[in-house]
Amino acid sequence: MEFNTTFMRDFTIAEQFGPAAVQDTYERVFQQWHDDYRYLTDLVLVLNRKLWKHWEKDPDSPFTALYNELWAAANDYALDNLKGPQLAYFIEQVD
Repeated sequence: MEFNTTFMRDFTIAEQFGPAAVQDTYERVFQQWHDDYRYLTDLVLVLNRKLWKHWEKDPDSPFTALYNELWAAANDYALDNLKGPQLAYFIEQVD
């Protein structure tokens, strides 16, 4: 899958500085892009991939727990707020 954003790279860079940097990156990305359904979809997909990557490496790592929390929040936001064709796009992409 090709992303519309640099979110994967942004989170990969943030990981080098620890969980607090990942949290900060999420807050900035979500604040700026939560109204753009394509970018919100990318965010959810990136968080899910990061979650699984860390879970496979170490299910008990702080990154695994954090990415799970962030993914759930972004996914829930999308499901609660997207409507019509935007919701259909989201579901098609994350399915």
